[in-house]
Amino acid sequence: MWVVVTYDVSTEEKAGQKRLRRVAKVCEKYGQRVQKSVFECEVDEMAYEKLRARLLGEINANEDSLRIYRLYGSHESSVEQHGVTRTIFFKDPLVI
Repeated sequence: MWVVVTYDVSTEEKAGQKRLRRVAKVCEKYGQRVQKSVFECEVDEMAYEKLRARLLGEINANEDSLRIYRLYGSHESSVEQHGVTRTIFFKDPLVI
């Protein structure tokens, strides 16, 4: 399944800046950044549960916001893109 992870971490304090980096690092292990605080991840149910648990363990629920969208079906039928696109489909051949 495709999962879109979006987050807004309060960076007013140094602890928030560290949380922001940790949240991004977790997301990078599961997918690719498509905007500054938006990641697209292709995961199975087990990986989804791990991703979700790790993210919930990193954020401060009193200061931060985390949204996870589960998209069913193919990426092509779930996502409409306009403008500059930097998405890499790792299952496709990586020949330029």
